[in-house]
Amino acid sequence: MRVRQNLIELFSTFLELDASKVIGWATDARLRRHMMNSVSQLPQPEQSEDFWVFYWYKLWSNAPESLGKGHLSAYLQEVCYWAARKTISGIYSSQYTLSDCFQMAVVRVDKVLKGYKPDMGFSLKNYGSAVFNSELKEMLRQQNEIDICTNWRLLKKLTQKRLVESLQNAGQSADAIGRYVLAWKCYQELCAPQLPSGTRRLQKPDSKTWQSIAQLYNQLRLTQLTTPGAESNPEMIEKWLSICAKAVRAYLYPNMTSLNAPRGEDDGGELQDILPQLTQQSYISEIIASEEQRDRQSQQAQIGDVLVKAIQELDEEAQKIIQLYYAKQLTQQQIAQELGVKQYTVSRRLSKVRDTLLVKLATWSQESMHISLNPSVLNYINTALEEWLQAHYNPNSL
Repeated sequence: MRVRQNLIELFSTFLELDASKVIGWATDARLRRHMMNSVSQLPQPEQSEDFWVFYWYKLWSNAPESLGKGHLSAYLQEVCYWAARKTISGIYSSQYTLSDCFQMAVVRVDKVLKGYKPDMGFSLKNYGSAVFNSELKEMLRQQNEIDICTNWRLLKKLTQKRLVESLQNAGQSADAIGRYVLAWKCYQELCAPQLPSGTRRLQKPDSKTWQSIAQLYNQLRLTQLTTPGAESNPEMIEKWLSICAKAVRAYLYPNMTSLNAPRGEDDGGELQDILPQLTQQSYISEIIASEEQRDRQSQQAQIGDVLVKAIQELDEEAQKIIQLYYAKQLTQQQIAQELGVKQYTVSRRLSKVRDTLLVKLATWSQESMHISLNPSVLNYINTALEEWLQAHYNPNSL
């Protein structure tokens, strides 16, 4: 994969993949124009990658509909690629291509941006790497389960909240969603509890059960629906539930569409050409962000110092375990064999090391950066800590 050469490329190009092969970099015309225009409006063009990461992140935070997200999505392409490549080399390699994993991960850019906290001092790439890796593994696990589920098993394990979100995503009206949800509730009450819970290959209900579901629906619609509508029949109920299952699958794992895909209209063009235009504004006032960025770089260095010192304070065995786990990337079982101990001993020691480092980093964040600790912040620090450990012991992994 060719390394992108300059800031314009870094914030306006996207990877093109074919199965497990990198084809090259595709330029998003609008993002390129916007990036060039933004750079030109500065009195002295700012050449810092970190400056522009912070700038686009700040713009996205204030105006989520702006092109800030597009620039950051382009910036995170390599991170997404390496997360996909790392995953494809594992247990999923026989089922999914590199391109599959990449497309699955790249749709999680929103989650990366929403969870990222620049004031914590960690880089967007490091945080994005941790999130992409975690999200990708979870998506593939769920995807495998969804793929082998019948519609009826999928509807059995579904929550009402997820069903409503899926139907809304599919563009169903409020009245239709009400009917579908009520039909699903009747299915849950009359069918699902009777079905065995240990199989994913549950078959659809028999005709007698469908009749019972339809009868219950017709009774409840008068009191539970704002617009009761006409009575339904077994065939209609089955059709509605099939629509529900299809909507859920599409919502959980949507098809990926490139911004550079043709629009399919007579006038040609690409999908990215119909994105809303960003209202131009003065960028001169934003130069002050570079000073804030330098402060964050100083914070990153301080964080590294805190963690390095904390590691040096660990006992010899703990340092050996963390070295084997992150630098040599050995499994807990392999570490146990090398040290001549039980696997559960390695697991406990590794967890204790992480907890020790987390406490050190959280305490430093609270005292030096005046950050209020809460479950959300601690979860963020823990994710960033894991990525720092990977980068510290194995810098070539990112």
